[in-house]
Amino acid sequence: MVYLIPTPIGNIDDISVRSLKLLAEMQILLCEDTRVTKKLLNLLSLRHNIKFEIEKFIPFHSHNDKKVLATLDIDIFEKNIAFLSDAGMPCVSDPGALLVQFCQENSLPYEVLPGANAALLAYASSGFEFSKFNFFGFLPHKGKDRVDALNIVVNSTNVMVLYESVHRIEKLSLELAKICPNRKLFAIKEATKKFEKRFFGTCVNFSDFLKQSDIRGEWTLVMEPKISDQGVALSQDDIIRLDIPPKQKAKLLSKMSGKSVKDCYEDIVLF
Repeated sequence: MVYLIPTPIGNIDDISVRSLKLLAEMQILLCEDTRVTKKLLNLLSLRHNIKFEIEKFIPFHSHNDKKVLATLDIDIFEKNIAFLSDAGMPCVSDPGALLVQFCQENSLPYEVLPGANAALLAYASSGFEFSKFNFFGFLPHKGKDRVDALNIVVNSTNVMVLYESVHRIEKLSLELAKICPNRKLFAIKEATKKFEKRFFGTCVNFSDFLKQSDIRGEWTLVMEPKISDQGVALSQDDIIRLDIPPKQKAKLLSKMSGKSVKDCYEDIVLF
């Protein structure tokens, strides 16, 4: 059996009882970072007086996941095996999806456990009363891809939840302050950790807030939707009609709809 086990996003006590029990039974662990996983297991062992008997730790991340799955002996899956990302839910802006596909293609039983997730925590903490939201993950780093993605975010008629790293949070704050200065925004960094910090206000005030804050850490932003009396915000059909390459359209539509890039590309071709 293959398990995808979520890990705490900050506070170590957020690990579930079921996750602890399963980890104690695991023989092999696929890990986004073996060092992070070993440190976590050591802390859990001390806190809960549990002995973990892991035979092998295998690095498994976005840069090597295809290679690892191609070279693993299928017989290894006869043992108790699990995947752990560094923090939060596997497959949600973290590795794991290819492992799920591998299990499906090879008729291997697998199970994904529920657990901590920064996007849902931030959405619930925002106080926005809108019933729908889109999870965007990380914006592209630069160039036209970033501009196009940012346009989707600020023109969405749903609440938008996105991640940003410490390296680009100031850049993002300036972009939002320029494009939609009065839009309401909730932001949280280092969620559930000792130095958690929150912000609620307008996009222009967020930029000022960062100038006076320790910005180190991973950020999650929740932005209220665009509400306009002058027409409908950017839709999926609008994206399809953009004068950009089909692959870029497919990536943007995938972020907007949650569908795979391949399916979105096929939709564009059929349009």
